[in-house]
Amino acid sequence: MVGQVRSVLSRPQSPARHENAPGRWLLLAAGLVAFGVALGGYVIYMVGHAKSYTMDPVDLAVYRSGGLIVRHLRPYYDPHLAAPLYDWVGYGKLHLPFTYTPFAAIAFTLTSFVPYQLSLKLTVAVDLVALLAAVWFTLGGLGYRRLTIRAGATLLGAGALLWTEPVLRTIYLGQVNLVLLALIMWDLCQPDTLLNTGKSRWWKGFGTGIAAGIKLTPLIFIPYLLVARKFRQAAMASAGFAFTVLLGFAILPKDSTRWWFDGLFAQDKRTGFTGWAGNQSLSGLITRLAGSIDSGRPAWIAAAVLVGAAGVVCAGLLDRKGHAMLGLLMAALTGLLVSPISWDHHWVWIVPGAVVAVHYAVQAWRRGARKAACGCGLLAVAIVAWFGAWPTKFFHVTPPNLGDDSLGLPWIPKNTNPVWYQWWGDQRWFPEYHWHGWALLWGNAYILAGLAIFGVLLAVSLLLPAARKDHDDEPGRDPAGQRGDLRLPAA
Repeated sequence: MVGQVRSVLSRPQSPARHENAPGRWLLLAAGLVAFGVALGGYVIYMVGHAKSYTMDPVDLAVYRSGGLIVRHLRPYYDPHLAAPLYDWVGYGKLHLPFTYTPFAAIAFTLTSFVPYQLSLKLTVAVDLVALLAAVWFTLGGLGYRRLTIRAGATLLGAGALLWTEPVLRTIYLGQVNLVLLALIMWDLCQPDTLLNTGKSRWWKGFGTGIAAGIKLTPLIFIPYLLVARKFRQAAMASAGFAFTVLLGFAILPKDSTRWWFDGLFAQDKRTGFTGWAGNQSLSGLITRLAGSIDSGRPAWIAAAVLVGAAGVVCAGLLDRKGHAMLGLLMAALTGLLVSPISWDHHWVWIVPGAVVAVHYAVQAWRRGARKAACGCGLLAVAIVAWFGAWPTKFFHVTPPNLGDDSLGLPWIPKNTNPVWYQWWGDQRWFPEYHWHGWALLWGNAYILAGLAIFGVLLAVSLLLPAARKDHDDEPGRDPAGQRGDLRLPAA
């Protein structure tokens, strides 16, 4: 077993070195075709269906409303409210409240300057660019430097992952997940020093702190960086987060006081029904099994503490043993598992996950470890398939259980209409509390897959030997002087 793990995870000899020029251009051509087909299919889908099938940008509307409140524009802003942002009546018939930090509302003021109809088109374009950027930065963290290879692999990966449910659901809702993913991958996957200059990127980690200032889940990366002994990056991430908090108090003092000092950030019920099918976290799973939010809370707290501690330690071990990309992904997965709310669209972390699985498959194949290569390749295919945007009509679900066109495995079983929770609170008769058989598998598809991958990474972190001395050499450079080290540079 240890030998198989080593055959997959041993240090690569420059991912780009073995590629000849025709092979590089062939990869680029294949990437262009793959991404073109995926994007073309999406455009055809959008043109051929009513808007309700392709976009219901309620989250974008909430973002814009928050930005308008920051700008003191009525009727969104009410000066008579104690905390105009968090006492706001909410958007739409569900009265969706602003559930993000005060800094997030400040950042979202950018969206409020754009006409609404134009913002619908821009958000799709921004998400597509963010998808490409996330794959590009992931490949950079894995050591790929040749532009043709990196561009071809980026297009190929983005083409394969565009039609996954978390990605399309992010676009459908006008969510910010892909942008935050790209920001974190850029921040933590760049080398410690500027190429050809040797100057330090002393700010590395600050971007992750900014991301945490918008959505709190990226805070999981700070303890991971500490365990990985990347103290400077952890300090910069903490500084970035502190900056967002202070800026929030400077511009929105009343709302910041309400959010941070009155414990509003810990009230997960503001975000909706914890047991809803869309919540693919340990909290959602345990709530559904327990039969009520209150009954599941003690078990969730215990599970979150155990999984959180194990996940952070495991992530740090993977990093210190020379596989920081796996450590980074383990930290992200831990955050998804332990967060009170991890909506289905939060699982965009499958994008770098699938790319890394393919990378290890290629490395194992080049070393002649055929079984290990097939295993990693099958894992990548399984991720894309399991998280795929499969129309639920394929599973004879008519009418769809979510909107006009349910996509993805979690939407196969019957689920609670969100408005019911708004009207009546937590009720024992909600459909999620009565799932059985296959419904339990499909309805918890993402969290079960996440737990399986968590177990694999936990075992790998324990089986891997300690990092060799060559991992302490110049970051990203192997003895022959070729940039291709799998390890992310240490702080």
